[in-house]
Amino acid sequence: MGAEAQAARAPADPPGRLTVLGAYARLGRAYLRWARFLLLLGLIVFIPVGLVHSLAIEADIGSLDFGGIVVLMGLAAALVVLVVTGLLGEVFYTGAVAASLTHAHDSRPPTLREIARTIDYGRLIAVDLIYGVAVAIGTLLLVVPGILAFVWLALAAPVIEIERRGVRDSLRRSLQLVRGRFWLVLVVLFPIEVIGEAVTAAATGLAHDLLGDRTLISHWLADVLSNLAFTPFYAVAAVILTVALIHEKDGSGPPLRIGPSQP
Repeated sequence: MGAEAQAARAPADPPGRLTVLGAYARLGRAYLRWARFLLLLGLIVFIPVGLVHSLAIEADIGSLDFGGIVVLMGLAAALVVLVVTGLLGEVFYTGAVAASLTHAHDSRPPTLREIARTIDYGRLIAVDLIYGVAVAIGTLLLVVPGILAFVWLALAAPVIEIERRGVRDSLRRSLQLVRGRFWLVLVVLFPIEVIGEAVTAAATGLAHDLLGDRTLISHWLADVLSNLAFTPFYAVAAVILTVALIHEKDGSGPPLRIGPSQP
């Protein structure tokens, strides 16, 4: 049997209406099948991104000798920087995972070289920054708008790679896909994000205790390890949601091959 015929027989994830339990079940299957690839891709993305985030954390804005309203503006700016750098790479990584899971070779991941040639760097980076700023500003506005931005725009990166849309079009498409399924997206993605942030904080404290005054290294190490632990789950979940909601909205969509190939 030829490679094309084998690929045709590789089982695609069923596109039926997705539930929370169904999303987590598919997430578990996909992670077990793709764990080695997801972690290797994560190392490539999160080692440099972790350094950027750690440098932002190390910037001691509170030490600047400002007063009054300027201090509040500085703290607000610091929060925006921390949230943006915290999300930096997460969206980009999700786009790379989307390209991988929807362009699998007989349920095997493409090579890293193929992914490097396939992903749209410019659009993913732009969406990464827009998403991070939107969530950060929303968080400043009493938290709830930040959660809304987090959910409504969460599928923009997978849309770029799956449907080859532009930046603004992918943001609009994310809104369209989430509409009517807001709670599904929230309940699937938000716990992963919150747990990941909590683990990052705990790992940073532990690394700081072990490494002493070398705070940049401790932040960097903790950021990379926590991202490797949780971001693959977030990325795969976002891709599963995107593909399922495309099928729900359009009646058809790309295959999502996350199971073992057929003989």
